[in-house]
Amino acid sequence: MPQIFDRSSNALARMSLVLTGLIVIALGVMLDQLQRSPWVTRQGQRPDQPVPFSHEHHVQGLGLQCQYCHTTVEKSSYAGIPPTRTCMNCHAQIWTDAQLLEPVRNSWYTGQSIVWTKVHDLPDFVYFNHSIHVNKGIGCESCHGRVDEMPLMYEQNTLQMEWCLNCHRNPAKNLRPTSEIYNMAWEEPTPYRPVWCAATADKTGVPTAQDVNCTTANPDTGGASAQMAALQSPPGPGQGSEGAAPPIPVPVPLPAAYQKFTSQDELGQFLLVHYKIKSPRLITSCNTCHR
Repeated sequence: MPQIFDRSSNALARMSLVLTGLIVIALGVMLDQLQRSPWVTRQGQRPDQPVPFSHEHHVQGLGLQCQYCHTTVEKSSYAGIPPTRTCMNCHAQIWTDAQLLEPVRNSWYTGQSIVWTKVHDLPDFVYFNHSIHVNKGIGCESCHGRVDEMPLMYEQNTLQMEWCLNCHRNPAKNLRPTSEIYNMAWEEPTPYRPVWCAATADKTGVPTAQDVNCTTANPDTGGASAQMAALQSPPGPGQGSEGAAPPIPVPVPLPAAYQKFTSQDELGQFLLVHYKIKSPRLITSCNTCHR
């Protein structure tokens, strides 16, 4: 009986299997890169808005604080979109006839909210709480980027799960003093730009992050003599004359001991303990984001 397949068919079969495997691998890599691309994550895209609101103008130019518009960022899971009346606090007096602000005036007159396009939009199955992150020392810039340099708002980071997990596995690299949460230009400490922090007594009714005081100015400036002088009360009646009893020291509590930090790793580990942040094993569990 003659052979149906030629001897070269074996080589062709092996080559086809190898080629199929390479195609499958290539497709997998392409799909992986596709789901990380801005086409899917919308990273860097500037969606059309009813009013081209400029954060650069309002934050950097006018000096508005984040909390003026996003009033619930410290106490709610949502940062909150400001109502029209917040805009009209200023624009009822300035730029009152600007065509650019006609949708704002129309919303004010009719009572209908402006329909903004959400830039940082997480999936519905993901639970994210703004207040927890803000009150635990995560700055606005860490997630939203340099908003004060954005004429039109865009998404700087991917907001994908791996991006969140990278922070949750090592939150110390992004922690900062609570006084610098809204500082867009905050820079991590270096040997030439150190930060001093001190832990105070636990305060009741406030976030644990507020139990730490930090400063970029050397708290030891002025020497210990000023502290020693503060320990003595001024002379009382009759103590100014010769032979009078010396002033009685008054037990004034010394300020908390400050520690000097010259790197983000040192500062982050200090804040990690005093902010009472959970261990990476707990904050990377599924129920942290999926409720």
